[in-house]
Amino acid sequence: MRILALDVGDKTIGVAVSDPLNMFAQGITTIERIGIKKDTTKVIDYLKEYDCDTLVIGLPTNLKGEDTIQTEKVREFRKKIENKLTSTGMSNIKVKWHDERFTTSIAESVLIQADVSRSKRKEVIDKQAAVIILQSYLDTAGK
Repeated sequence: MRILALDVGDKTIGVAVSDPLNMFAQGITTIERIGIKKDTTKVIDYLKEYDCDTLVIGLPTNLKGEDTIQTEKVREFRKKIENKLTSTGMSNIKVKWHDERFTTSIAESVLIQADVSRSKRKEVIDKQAAVIILQSYLDTAGK
């Protein structure tokens, strides 16, 4: 089974999925935030489409590892997605946190090194951050 990862922001949600062997992360899309019901439905659609048994959500904390305003928003998003998983008969999906500190800045660096234009970077940065969250999770999950 595959693993889906999210980089949850106020305006967008970056989405990445693992390969079937859970070795590599690949970006899927960036979801434009519309409302919690539609946002969580889209995430569940991707969990089904890619036959995932685990959902990894990037946990945004400050440099000291302490909660921020954004941390609380993402915790609330997790509660909503867990409730929706339960109500749709998908409570077998494991939902896990993964530290997302520095992922956006790493994603920006990767895109700059790939010579991606500033306007295109803006479109794909959240998806790339989700890839970094998932790859980090995959690299550390078995250790």
